[in-house]
Amino acid sequence: MGKVTSEKTLNDFLKGKSELTISLFHHFVNQFQKIGKVTVHPAKTMIGIATPRKRIVYITQLGKNFIHVVFPFDRPYADNLCFQKIANVPGDKQYNHHFRMLSKEDLNEEVISFMKLAYQQGT
Repeated sequence: MGKVTSEKTLNDFLKGKSELTISLFHHFVNQFQKIGKVTVHPAKTMIGIATPRKRIVYITQLGKNFIHVVFPFDRPYADNLCFQKIANVPGDKQYNHHFRMLSKEDLNEEVISFMKLAYQQGT
């Protein structure tokens, strides 16, 4: 018997999603591609965005009218207006910064600065 893979395709994630959610997803990825070379990696439960060296952010939810993105950083960046939650991964020096994008305008200067930081840390 062949190996059974549980990896999803990008279409599996986008299927049945609203036009708004799909446009937010594409806008987010396109903005990242303006920062540097990134690739999209659909996995079992989320979509990773990666530099050639490592995955730097994760889209963990494609909602009815939003996308939910997690930025894993090695320290908390508490002084911000864009993250709704910052959580330390137990037993790790990783701090997941949770960002919910409801409109294209949510990718403001502050969020783009964190996208650039994530990219720099991934290169």
